Amino acid sequence: YRYTSKGNLVAVISNGTAVLGLGNIGALASKPVMEGKGLLLKTFADIDVFDIEVDTTDPEEFISTVVNISKTFGGINLEDIKAPECFEIERRIAEATDIPVMHDDQHGTAIISGAALLNAVELQEKELGTINVVVLGAGASAFACAEHYVALGVKRSNIKMVDSQGIITTSRLDKGELNEYKAKFAVDCPDGPLAEAMNDADVLLGLSKGGLVTKEMIASMAANPIVFALANPTPEILP
Repeated sequence: YRYTSKGNLVAVISNGTAVLGLGNIGALASKPVMEGKGLLLKTFADIDVFDIEVDTTDPEEFISTVVNISKTFGGINLEDIKAPECFEIERRIAEATDIPVMHDDQHGTAIISGAALLNAVELQEKELGTINVVVLGAGASAFACAEHYVALGVKRSNIKMVDSQGIITTSRLDKGELNEYKAKFAVDCPDGPLAEAMNDADVLLGLSKGGLVTKEMIASMAANPIVFALANPTPEILP
């Protein structure tokens, strides 16, 4: 740390299996996104970055590759790795190395959207303990944001998470349709599509893909709704 660039050098690493809004586009196609993250880190924090695209979908190969090159870096920023593999990948790399490891899609998104939520509820004169939240998407970002919202004071029972099959409910859990991460957000309500979940909701957190939300859905939300449409490059709904 004293005689080399290690202390100011971060690896932005991906296998391109879950690029927000685009899905599994592969390692090479994810390179512009990784370069963009590097540019942000350099511009706003003056941190040097190597972007590294690992061409494998095998978690064991990915973990081994990252751990074996980790001595070069002062920190590792994991990016755009699909759930649920991303959770084990982050945990095991953190355990096997002695430098900070962060899966940005989880923790970066959660921190930023959590800060925005705190401001938004104040501006809209709502209370964290009473708001109803719809999380559109059920990937790494969605789970991390939802858990962070709970830590901030949102009731877990007031969060409806929606995946490609509709609202994540206890009936789907009973049918064995949910993995362990989705199971944490299974709510006791009738099965239904996104439109039903959004009825009377105070907050929409979009972490899915473009064009899924209509004007009618927004109109069905509670008064003074809070809408975070975060899919890229095309958000769930445009202003």
